[in-house]
Amino acid sequence: MKYFFATCFFLYLASTFPLHAQTSTDLWVVNTSGKGGKLKLLPETAHSLTDRPEYDNQPNFINEYQLVFSAADENGNHDIIVYNFESDKFTNLSKTSDRSEFSPSITDCGMYIAAVVMEEDKKQRIWLYPTNFEPAELLYDDIEPVGYYDWYDNKAAMFVLGEPNKLVYARGRNDLIEIDSAIQRSVKKRPKTSEITYMAGLTNGQPGIIKSYDIENGNREVYLSGISGSQDFLWLDKNHLIMASGNEIFIRKYNNPEWKSLGVINSVTHENITRMAYSEDQNVLVVTMNRK
Repeated sequence: MKYFFATCFFLYLASTFPLHAQTSTDLWVVNTSGKGGKLKLLPETAHSLTDRPEYDNQPNFINEYQLVFSAADENGNHDIIVYNFESDKFTNLSKTSDRSEFSPSITDCGMYIAAVVMEEDKKQRIWLYPTNFEPAELLYDDIEPVGYYDWYDNKAAMFVLGEPNKLVYARGRNDLIEIDSAIQRSVKKRPKTSEITYMAGLTNGQPGIIKSYDIENGNREVYLSGISGSQDFLWLDKNHLIMASGNEIFIRKYNNPEWKSLGVINSVTHENITRMAYSEDQNVLVVTMNRK
C-alpha cells in the first residue's frame, strides 16, 4: 500500500457525548452505473461486505478504492478499519484497548484519518490518525463532546452536545462560528462549495429539513425536506443527494422537492439502510444495514 504525503496544517485549540445505541450492523456493497442525476442502482449486485454480529458502520471512502469504517470487537471496543477494493483486504488502522474510534474520514490534506474518539475518561474529541500508521494526534483539545463532523478548508464543522446541542465551525483558536442548534447527526460538506449542510428538525415522524451554511459568505439556504424517518443523507456531487427509507434508496436534485426511487436492496438477513458512502470511480455504493 503506497501513500503520497503533503504538508497539512491544523489549528489546535486549547478545552460525554453519549453514543447512540449500538445495534448489530453490517456493510453492504451495490454496484452503480451513470453519474449524478443519471445514477442507476444495480440491486441485483448487492452483497454483504461484512458479516458479523458486532457493529460495522459509518463508512467513508478515503480515495477511489479504499474505504474506512468503525468496527466493534467482541468486547465492544471500536477500531478504524480500512478496506481495499483492489486487494479485497481489511486492515486495522487502529487497534486500541483504552479508547474507541467512530466516524472515520479523510482530512482535506489527505495525511490523516480523523475520528471521533471516546477516550478512557469518556471525553469525546476528534483525533487524527496518520495514514503512515504513526501515533495519533489530538486535534481540538478544548472542543467536546463531539458527535459528528465534516471538513472545510482543513477545519472541522462539528456537532457538539450541550444545552442546546450546537453545530459549530472551528475557524481558529477561540473563534468558533455557531451555525445552528437542534440538529441531527448528518453533517456534510456540499462538494465543490464552501457550504456545510446538515439535517434539522425530524420530530414526531415528520421529515427533517436539509439546511446549508456557507462558511465563506455566511449565506443560509434551506434545501427542502428529507425522507420521513431518515436522518442520513449523502451528496453524490454538487447537485444531487441520496437518502434511504427501509431498504429503498432515493435520489433528488437539491432544489427539486421530489425524491425519485433508485431501487430496493432485497435481503432476508438485513434491513433499514442508514449511512452510505459512494465512490464514483469504483461505481459502487456502500450502505449500512441492520441485522434482522
